[in-house]
Amino acid sequence: MILPILFYNVAMAAVDVVTFRALRRRPGAWNWFCTTAGAALGAGCLAIVLGMSPFAVMRLAAYGIFLHGPIVLGGSAVVMWRSGRKTAILSAITACVVTGVGVDAFLIEPTWLEVSHLRIASPKIERPLRLIVLADLQTDQFGDYERMVFQRVLQEDPDVILLAGDYLQASGPVLGQLRAQMNEYLHEIDFKAPAGVFAVEGNIDPYDWPAMFAGLPVTTTSPTATFDVAGIRLTCLSLSDSSIRSPKIGGTDSDRYHVVLGHVPNFALGVDNADLLIAGHTHGGQVRLPWIGALHTLASIPRSWAAGVTDLPGGGKLLVSRGLGMERASAPRLRFLCRPELVVIDLVPKGVEPQMNTDEHR
Repeated sequence: MILPILFYNVAMAAVDVVTFRALRRRPGAWNWFCTTAGAALGAGCLAIVLGMSPFAVMRLAAYGIFLHGPIVLGGSAVVMWRSGRKTAILSAITACVVTGVGVDAFLIEPTWLEVSHLRIASPKIERPLRLIVLADLQTDQFGDYERMVFQRVLQEDPDVILLAGDYLQASGPVLGQLRAQMNEYLHEIDFKAPAGVFAVEGNIDPYDWPAMFAGLPVTTTSPTATFDVAGIRLTCLSLSDSSIRSPKIGGTDSDRYHVVLGHVPNFALGVDNADLLIAGHTHGGQVRLPWIGALHTLASIPRSWAAGVTDLPGGGKLLVSRGLGMERASAPRLRFLCRPELVVIDLVPKGVEPQMNTDEHR
């Protein structure tokens, strides 16, 4: 990916220069619009040509938007300042907005953890029970942010911890080092919960993913399995079962509150015999726009289901966590209007109405 990035930025630097020269020769609002629009079109086409995958195209396009965009817009403001003051001001403001979005998306939001609290009351619940959902850590380094996340989990005093997959995104020796670092740290902080820690497989996890929890009180499930946990029934889905519309789920009991945990939320399209379905995978879209929501989900569910709580037609609820990390490898490492999320679920006896609130941690 290094060579395409280098070639892309060199080519875009040439586009920047051509844009400035065109504006100097013919300053004016219309020419400014045409040249900047042409530069944006060139940036997009070049990203498509050089990108080796959809995520690689996004990464190159991010350079075009957040690096060369402010350069072109800011430089255009300087070139146009005497001949077209209003256009220059508009160009400068746009450059500042794009820069601000980039600072937020790349430097602020990726580690601006939000702790969401969900309270659900049900006649099937005999005593209060606190669940914490940790999804999509998906990191290629184990640093201060990752340590803070696990510390925060324990600070919330959970009865049950649910790990929804996609833990580390690396390969070869790096993956081995990350596994060792995470495992050592979880031992160090005594990572556990009174009623258990349960983990399912994510789509980026290698076949031997349970090894990262070796020696820890973590129940890892590869085939789908059902457990009786602290008065509720918990079904942990295999990766393949979570990815299909109607997986076979055993252990149903109309008198017992039933929680189903899976990585991909597709199973929510067909499961109608559970009270609470929990998933990750979508990252909430990772990039969300006002009035539009998630730009993509990489799942079969409606985009409106990609984050938060959805009341399902069958009477249950679907919770999809926005996750804690980001897509790595060749993808751009950003979040926009979609902060990383740790979800705390309080199951309480009937009589307390459901509500959702959030707490923040910088």
